[in-house]
Amino acid sequence: MEATIGPYQLLIGFLLLGIVLGAAPLIIPRLISPRYSGAKTDETYECGVDTIGSSWIRFSVSFYLFALIFVAFEVDVLYLFPIAVVYDQGFEWRDLVEVTMFLGILTLGIFYAWRRGVFEWR
Repeated sequence: MEATIGPYQLLIGFLLLGIVLGAAPLIIPRLISPRYSGAKTDETYECGVDTIGSSWIRFSVSFYLFALIFVAFEVDVLYLFPIAVVYDQGFEWRDLVEVTMFLGILTLGIFYAWRRGVFEWR
């Protein structure tokens, strides 16, 4: 008799494989990493230089907003690269309108951040 794999057996196999592949990067480092905890372990380390004073200071929220805007615009540039690649391969007016709308929404994001004072450093 020929052994066949049913749809549920395949699904269960993929679920188990997903669980194993998801848990392996969390479990394997725990098993093979060293467990040394010395006096320097709990100290703050910044670029090879010992810190002076407390490292627990509050930063303005504008730093985080500026970083988020930077990341958002970096990702949006990735969406513009495929458009530049296919520009010579039959770019239509509809495509130009879509790209203009996309860039317009990005520009509105910059103006919003500007009005909120994200770009002003105090």
